[in-house]
Amino acid sequence: MNMPVFSEAEHEIDKLMGLHPKGFDLSLSRIRRLLEELGNPHLRMPPVIHVAGTNGKGSVTAFCRAILEAGGLGVHVHTSPHLVRWHERYRLGRKGGRGELVDDVVFADALRRVAQANDGQAITVFEILTAVTFILFSEHPADVAIIEVGLGGRFDATNVIEHPAVSVVMPISLDHQSYLGDRVELIAAEKAGIMKRGCPVVIGHQEHEEARDVLIATAERLGCPMSVFGQDFLAYEEQGRLIYQDEFGLSDLPLPRLPGRHQYANAAAAIRAVKAAGFDVTEAMAEKAMTSVEWPGRLQRLVAGALMPHTPDGAEIWIDGGHNPGAGEVIAEAMAGFEERQPRPLYLITGMINTKDPVGYFHAFAGLAQEVFTVPIRGTDAALDPVALAQAASDAGLQASPMSSVAESLEAIRNRLAAGEAAPRILIGGSLYLVGNVLADNGTPPK
Repeated sequence: MNMPVFSEAEHEIDKLMGLHPKGFDLSLSRIRRLLEELGNPHLRMPPVIHVAGTNGKGSVTAFCRAILEAGGLGVHVHTSPHLVRWHERYRLGRKGGRGELVDDVVFADALRRVAQANDGQAITVFEILTAVTFILFSEHPADVAIIEVGLGGRFDATNVIEHPAVSVVMPISLDHQSYLGDRVELIAAEKAGIMKRGCPVVIGHQEHEEARDVLIATAERLGCPMSVFGQDFLAYEEQGRLIYQDEFGLSDLPLPRLPGRHQYANAAAAIRAVKAAGFDVTEAMAEKAMTSVEWPGRLQRLVAGALMPHTPDGAEIWIDGGHNPGAGEVIAEAMAGFEERQPRPLYLITGMINTKDPVGYFHAFAGLAQEVFTVPIRGTDAALDPVALAQAASDAGLQASPMSSVAESLEAIRNRLAAGEAAPRILIGGSLYLVGNVLADNGTPPK
């Protein structure tokens, strides 16, 4: 997302935004040409855990990182999009310690070198940023690199990795239909494109049997050693603990720090992926990872910051960037779980972009949320008008009102509360862009 230029690296990205198109143009020819000019840095990286999926890929990336760092390994991590600053896309690993977001001077230098190698030829900004990933990860020592797919898989710019240590495909549902197809089996075929002949594959929990069948068939056709959630490994809650099981045995672990039952399957996929990539996972590593894992903007609770004075006294504030019907279902399930443990009136503050299915997203909250307040989003030309988004919420059976900002929505919720009513639970989400706006406005960006 476009942010005000306040660093050397962001000045370079601002220049790139003026020269090259935004968005995606799915092809591998341009990125391959550019990488050849750069000396093929993608062939000189540490072992790669390559992660695709509609939902859950960010969480499984976070769990993989936490497990590996708990074992003292240096872990590079590439994710997209960012929430507040472009630097969030690149975390450089350190032996025996927590990786850190890329230094601004190092980032700016890599951007300039990639732009110079491209020499003004047609390319997208995402492809340039992907080439920066390979430059950074090949030039800074680490034990492993975790690389998240941007969009799809088969023609995503990250898919020049020839021999991943493991390819991980997380839950698949409808999203980006104009790029990937309008049926889950078509989307699964695109995501399965990250599988490479003979390289290990981990298939996370799949709600749609059609998607699962496509992924399994692809792995079998390519002769990939394969692990499938529910078949080769699984996880479940028992007496307030997370039980993970595969053919190597059973682990009795703390529940993940990331809230929501869907995180049990994400944690399981990460444990299995790290093992499949050839790394030992001890009980101590897994225990530490469950309690230290962090993933900003995904069911993250805000407890302090500049927005708090607008918030009703005693309110719970959650933010989550989930933005499609599948994400809506797991977020609503998490909210329902919170409601069971501690009943509170639930309000939504939602902003979305026009490539999503807002009615499908809101359907998951029908009968659960008291009211929706729809808001504009900064940093994207694709934001839905709050009036149109409120109509979508209404079409899904929810009471909805358009607002001018998150702060105005928080104050409206405060004014709605009756005397003696329980303090509310407020979920702000529907777009990673909106979550980024909130973290920036609140003064609590990811670190």
